[in-house]
Amino acid sequence: MRHINIPIFIPHLGCPNQCVFCNQRTISGTVDFDISRVRDIIEDSLSTVSPDDEVEIAFFGGSFTGIDRSLMVELLEIAYSYIKEGRVKSVRCSTRPDYISEEILDILGRYGVKVIELGLQSSSDRVLALSQRGHTFEDERRACKLIVEGGFTLVGQMMIGLPGSSLEDEIRTAEFIVSSGADFARIYPTVVFRDTELCSMAECGEYMPLTEDEAAERSAEVLLCFLRAGVPVIRLGLCASENLSDKETYFAGPNHPALGELAYSALYRKIILEEAKKFRFKNNDILKVRVAKGELSKAIGQRKRNKTLIKEILGVSRVDFLESDGIKTFSVNIEQGK
Repeated sequence: MRHINIPIFIPHLGCPNQCVFCNQRTISGTVDFDISRVRDIIEDSLSTVSPDDEVEIAFFGGSFTGIDRSLMVELLEIAYSYIKEGRVKSVRCSTRPDYISEEILDILGRYGVKVIELGLQSSSDRVLALSQRGHTFEDERRACKLIVEGGFTLVGQMMIGLPGSSLEDEIRTAEFIVSSGADFARIYPTVVFRDTELCSMAECGEYMPLTEDEAAERSAEVLLCFLRAGVPVIRLGLCASENLSDKETYFAGPNHPALGELAYSALYRKIILEEAKKFRFKNNDILKVRVAKGELSKAIGQRKRNKTLIKEILGVSRVDFLESDGIKTFSVNIEQGK
C-alpha cells in the first residue's frame, strides 16, 4: 500500500508577514490561487491511484490556518467530501505557530485533518527575530503542546543556515522538535531567492549563505539528533523544480538537487569515524565497513568521497564498503584487516 499526497498549494495567502528568506511564489511555483480548480486537481490525482493506496489531501504553500476563515472552511469542506465518499483517508496542512489555537484545532479536527506541519524554523528567539518570523519560541512551544494534546500528528519543519544561526542553535531546534512530541521532521536549507530581504542582506554582506558542503555537514548533525530520538525525517532539502534552478529567482545558497544524499553521506562518515575510534589503525591496514542492504551508495558518497576522506583521516591503505544482512540503516560494522 502506497501513501499518496495530493498537494494543494495556497501561496502566501495566510502569512501575516514576509520572512526575510521567503519568496513563496518562487517556492511553490504558483502566483494565483483559484478555488474552482481544487476539485479538478483532486480528481486528476485520484484518477492515477489504486484502490489500495492511502490518499491524503495536503494544503501546502502558506499558512493554511491563517487564511480567511470562510475560505479555509470551504477548502476543508471540499476535502472532507472525499473522506465521506471513502476516496481519501485524511487531510494535512502546513501553518505557523502563531496561527494555532484550540478553536482552530477544533475546526481542523471536524474536517478530517490528521497531520499538522508546523514551521519551527528555529528555537532561538534571536534567530527568529533576525529572520523576521513575527513570532517567538514561546509561540512554538505553545502551538506544539496544543497540537499534540489535540491528538494530531505533528511534523516539525526546521531550517539550517538562517541569519545568525549556528550549528548549536540548529541542534537545539532539533532537540526541541523531538521533545515537543513531533512524529516526523523536515529539514530545509536556507536558500537565497531574489526579491527577498535575505537577498538584499547577502548582496551587502550582512548574510553569508552556507555552501553545499556546510549545509550537508550541518544537516548530518541535525539528522543524527532525530535518528537517535527515533523521529523520521521525511524531507531534507527543498523540492526540486525549475523555479529553484532559474537564475531569475535563485540567487545563492545550498541548492544542490541531491542535498539529502550529501547529508546522509556525511552522516555515514560521522558514524564510521566514531566507530573507528575503537581501533588503532596502521598505514598498511584495510578498513572494511559493512552497511545495511540498499545503503551502499549513501555510505560511499558521491564520487566515492567517503572512501577518500576516511582513508586520509585514518591513514589506512584502503577502505572497502560491503552490504550485509542483519545491519540496521545508519548502523555500521567495522573490521580491521591487512
